Amino acid sequence: MSRAAKSKGENMIAQKGARRMKPASHFIDSLYDATLALLYPQACDVCGASVEARADGLVCAACWRETRIFSEDDTLCWKCGAPSNATISVEKRMDVRCRRCDGDAYDGARACGVYQGALRASILALKREPHVATRVAHLLYETEQRAPLSTATLIIPVPLHPERYVERGFNQATILGGALSNLTGLPLDEWSLVRTRHTERHRAGMDAQARRESVAKAFEVARPRLIENESILLIDDVLTTGATVSACAAALKAAGARSVFVLTLARP
Repeated sequence: MSRAAKSKGENMIAQKGARRMKPASHFIDSLYDATLALLYPQACDVCGASVEARADGLVCAACWRETRIFSEDDTLCWKCGAPSNATISVEKRMDVRCRRCDGDAYDGARACGVYQGALRASILALKREPHVATRVAHLLYETEQRAPLSTATLIIPVPLHPERYVERGFNQATILGGALSNLTGLPLDEWSLVRTRHTERHRAGMDAQARRESVAKAFEVARPRLIENESILLIDDVLTTGATVSACAAALKAAGARSVFVLTLARP
């Protein structure tokens, strides 16, 4: 038998085996989830009902269904990703602008969905424990695969100041970046961008200008050689006014980055 024929036969066997294993794997996962739910019941962080699947993290499937997750069919500001109620044809979506983000330094930003329900609970849980649920990781991946984020070549998390890092023990943006890197194969650089000023936490009620002033020149690039000519995917948990990611983008572009895109789990 020729090498090509042998290889083709092996591939067919492998494919048939994979098809047989997929239902078996799903059955085993379902059985494992049911056993865990029985022995170690987990109450949903949103509604208190039982969480039946490990992949859903700390939120039940019903609450995930009720949370607004953006899809490729949504009309969004092409730059900052703010949702719009307008109905726009696909070929004109790149022209949609909210104009509130015109002065921001990044090239494009997207969130997986709205800061509510399951996404809100997942973000709050991530601040307590450095774990990304499978569903959350897949939402990041699906969002990253769409334009304009899909052109990114390097993932960089929004950094914490060292004092804040010591308080928490980890950077939630780095945890998200690692989960996305594992799914996409994009490299994760958590060292090049640093926060040089310990800015005050953004309080509820702070307007956009106050937020921008609080983070102005708070970031520097420690290793410009690693980001030069790269298309950066800046990752964080929440995008509010965009002040923090805009300050990061300005520092990255000043150091030679070709473009800077932003990906967050949620936005208002």
